[in-house]
Amino acid sequence: MNDWEEIVELLPHRFPFVLIDRVESFKEGKKIVAVKNVSFDEPFFSGHFPSNPLMPGVLIIESMAQAGGLLLVKSYPELKNAPAFLVGIDKARFKKEVRPGDQLLIEVVLKRKVGSIYNLKCKASVEGSIAAEAEILVSINKDQEKE
Repeated sequence: MNDWEEIVELLPHRFPFVLIDRVESFKEGKKIVAVKNVSFDEPFFSGHFPSNPLMPGVLIIESMAQAGGLLLVKSYPELKNAPAFLVGIDKARFKKEVRPGDQLLIEVVLKRKVGSIYNLKCKASVEGSIAAEAEILVSINKDQEKE
């Protein structure tokens, strides 16, 4: 799954909020590695911060959550039309600035599933250095279809 059209088919997000450009690797029910190319014309750079542009930490977390969403929907197709909610962010750490021109490599591992709650261990790196890491909790109720 490295095709952008498949990514937008599986994710509910649309431009300018799709934060995954490509999937490098996928192991069903286990792990996904995705890429976000951080371009100079991202809408958020005009205000964060014009003289020292940085990708906001919340958007790095969101890119990890979107990669996690792809992992879950691709692993469990029955979740595709179910509403997903971010219910927790634990152990979040930001270690490196992400700037225009960087390529963010996002790794997400499914740690465990308890009922409709999925625990994802996430790491985002640039050129081999960790930019951010977090554990993300997502709730997906497959019995409740999106309208």
